[in-house]
Amino acid sequence: MSKEGNVKVVTTHVLYEMKLRGEKIAMLTAYDFSMARILDAAGIDVLLVGDSASNVMAGHESTLPITLDQMIYHASSVMRAVRRALVVVDLPFGTYQGNSKLALNSAIRIMKESGADAVKLEGGAEIIDSVTRILSAGIPVMGHLGLTPQSIHKFGTYVVRAKEEAEAKKLVEDAHKLEEAGCFAIVLEKIPAKLGAQVASELKIPIIGIGAGSGVDGQVLVTHDMLGITQEFSPRFLRRYHNLFAEMTGSFQSYIKDVKSKDFPNEREQY
Repeated sequence: MSKEGNVKVVTTHVLYEMKLRGEKIAMLTAYDFSMARILDAAGIDVLLVGDSASNVMAGHESTLPITLDQMIYHASSVMRAVRRALVVVDLPFGTYQGNSKLALNSAIRIMKESGADAVKLEGGAEIIDSVTRILSAGIPVMGHLGLTPQSIHKFGTYVVRAKEEAEAKKLVEDAHKLEEAGCFAIVLEKIPAKLGAQVASELKIPIIGIGAGSGVDGQVLVTHDMLGITQEFSPRFLRRYHNLFAEMTGSFQSYIKDVKSKDFPNEREQY
């Protein structure tokens, strides 16, 4: 499905204009065609094909195992569904850190093979070379600071980041560096609300938070978490809008019961 027709397509410039007029940006994750189609039709601004697919779709404990090929598969599935939303794809672990040439090749593969709109990279000053190189090819880049799940083995924990002054200072500096390099937006994950608001006020580009308070320019959640499909993950920043786990379980159990009792299919449900 191509982004065309009478739909106003969300672009990086549209996000910048939204920040200028104080309109909040709504962003959620998508990994497959069916969910992406519903999200896009609902009016979501940005869809993130996150490496969280490693957890949600594949059952891994971290985001590290997912490959570039797998991310391209998920991104391609999402792109076939989307008419309006801006689609951003995570560059997975090991495809951009410490090697800007590899980073560019990874980003080019995502853009060419999936048709996505932008890529997202985790990190600040240490990945600026990769960010700059990708941007030099005309590929839009979204940054990601604060809790960076691909660095879980470095941190050893998923606790709130940048509570200490030195780490907070580095985060603000990194945000400015990412903006200066040319990033069109930055995700801030699990940091104090006051720091999130500071970064959003200092930068011209949109700042999207996940556990970064209400003072940022937009919010992102993992769709499976906010729908209550996943049950084992309950951070303070997560608002569950539904309990699909219970609802789906009930539906499946009703189906099983109807099959076992020979109630399904009935006379009207056969040829």
